[in-house]
Amino acid sequence: MDARFAPEEPPEFASPSEVEEQHPGMGHLGTEAWRVLRIQSEFVDGFGMLADLGKAVSVFGSARTEPGSDEYRTGERVGRALSEAGYAVITGGGPGAMEAANKGAREAGGVSVGIGIKLPFESGLNPYVDRGITFRYFFARKTMFVKYAQGFIVLPGGIGTLDELFEALTLVQTGKVTHFPVVLIGRDYWSGVLTWLRDVVIAQGKASPADLDLIRLTDDVDEAVRIIRDADLGPAKAEAVSRADKEEAERRAAG
Repeated sequence: MDARFAPEEPPEFASPSEVEEQHPGMGHLGTEAWRVLRIQSEFVDGFGMLADLGKAVSVFGSARTEPGSDEYRTGERVGRALSEAGYAVITGGGPGAMEAANKGAREAGGVSVGIGIKLPFESGLNPYVDRGITFRYFFARKTMFVKYAQGFIVLPGGIGTLDELFEALTLVQTGKVTHFPVVLIGRDYWSGVLTWLRDVVIAQGKASPADLDLIRLTDDVDEAVRIIRDADLGPAKAEAVSRADKEEAERRAAG
């Protein structure tokens, strides 16, 4: 990892009495008011590390995805394809699908970013992260995923992945962020979720049919990246880039 972007260990939080015991006269540093400053510092550190990142895509997926599995290899292809398309790859910095995307990005010569979270059962950032930071607060961490991304790609995952997916959809739906594509990879895995949204949530009037239009579903990594690139560039530029890509592919095929 580039030493300039190495994560700092977040401070341990203690009660006023614990702080006072360890540092006489400093008990006020354990109060809620001071905790607000610690929260603020996480935003400052995150913004500082990512300010010059350029175009990026956030990739989510399960920490339990096994190395060498089909899902892991898909994650590697996602990271590689995004890097080749000119995007930095942002993940949660953990193992599994996150590691796979970071690995693919690094091996393709791209920028590999890990935005970790301090949890008792997490072992820190994966070894393929070039720029990394570890947060204590989930809400500060989530801000980084959204603020610097031109789109989201979501691989099969569990509760944490679903949390990140639905937060992104909520922000786009409510107009709190600029509309960007949310692409799910894995039809077999995600179709049940989309069916439930359509046949239960929307059917009972709890959401609008238009809300499903926020989500794209595919098994094709190249298509996922193309969806994000097209939305990022706009129709005219996207068509020109696609045409150039096709011509380049034809030249290579012709030898």
